[in-house]
Amino acid sequence: MTSSQTDTARLTLALNELRLPAIKALWPRFTEQADKEGWPAARLLATLVEHELAERDRRRIERHLAQARLLPGKTLETFDFTAVPMLSKAHVSAITAGDSWIGRGSNILLFGPPGVGKSHLGSAIGLALVEKGYRVLFSRTTDLVQKLQQARRDLALESAIAKLDKFHLLILDDIAYVTKDQAETSVLFELISARYERRSMLITANQPFGEWNTIFPDPAMTLAAVDRLVHHATIFEMNVESYRRRAAEKAKGPGRPAQRATPANTKPD
Repeated sequence: MTSSQTDTARLTLALNELRLPAIKALWPRFTEQADKEGWPAARLLATLVEHELAERDRRRIERHLAQARLLPGKTLETFDFTAVPMLSKAHVSAITAGDSWIGRGSNILLFGPPGVGKSHLGSAIGLALVEKGYRVLFSRTTDLVQKLQQARRDLALESAIAKLDKFHLLILDDIAYVTKDQAETSVLFELISARYERRSMLITANQPFGEWNTIFPDPAMTLAAVDRLVHHATIFEMNVESYRRRAAEKAKGPGRPAQRATPANTKPD
């Protein structure tokens, strides 16, 4: 084995040990280019390190996207802002910068009837934040509440809520579908209280605050939950006609009667 081959083998082992896969893959190409173009050593080293850092950022974002469980294909680019004229695209884009409100543990609340794009917008904001390096978790509120209830039964609720602290933004979709049950709403209230002024939440809701007595079992808990959520919050009202309904009407075409729904538990003719 030549001296050059020995050096290459040693370098490969060292880069494996240091966990620098990008430099391991790229150094032959860049050293060859550096030799041809007469790069100073500092330029070669800086180039390799910059590529390693970029690769680490890419892998980190990839991991965070997998953890986030965002809705597939829901981006700000695919959201139809023209269908929700009271929603400012510029304002939403500024929100996705994230630096100031995320740092303060502020919240975002999206209100509107079903089918207007609340879940789409919430997931799109989450995606934009993940791409900027933040950690996000998207969950249906009922699913997360059930997990927290199980944690309480296992005497591990405090630990479960603490684990959610690793996420800069927790997106709770469809909060109004939580049943008015003491066990469910108490763990939800504890989650809201634990994140208050520390970690941010984005919540979508079909019902305005005035109807949240259907979520929490007593007025005092409702008032306390709302107070914590709105204290540092940006609220978006999306009170427009359901775009799913509009799409269905458009699909019918002019003068075409709506298709009769097949009753449950029966087969179509």
